[in-house]
Amino acid sequence: MATQTLTQQNFKQIIDDNGIVLVDFWASWCGPCKSFAPTFEASSEKHPDIVHAKVDTEAEQEFAAGAGIRSIPTIMAFRDGVLVFNQAGALPPAALEDLVTQIKALDMDEVRKEIAAQTGN
Repeated sequence: MATQTLTQQNFKQIIDDNGIVLVDFWASWCGPCKSFAPTFEASSEKHPDIVHAKVDTEAEQEFAAGAGIRSIPTIMAFRDGVLVFNQAGALPPAALEDLVTQIKALDMDEVRKEIAAQTGN
C-alpha cells in the first residue's frame, strides 16, 4: 500500500478510522528525511494492514507545530486512536520493522489502563 498524505484536515479521521497508523513528519529539504523515505515506503508495501502516512512539515507548518514537531524526521505511531510512539530521527529498516512488531503486540487494554492511571481518569 502506498503512503498517504496526512493533513490537519484529515488527521483525526485517518487516526480514528484505522487500527495502526505510522506517521512520518518530513520536509523536502531534509537529508535524513530523504534517506528514510525508501525505508518507510518499503514498510508500507510489507505491511498493507497498517496505514503509513506522511506529513509535509513545510506545507503543514501549523499542524506540525501543534503536534510538537521540533526535529525531522519524526515518527509517530497510533494504535486504536492512541499515540503509542513518538520519536525524532530516521529509523533503520530493522528498527522500523521491530517497532511495527511491538505495536502489533500491544495489549491496548493495558495501554489504556496505564494512560488512565497517569492522567487520573
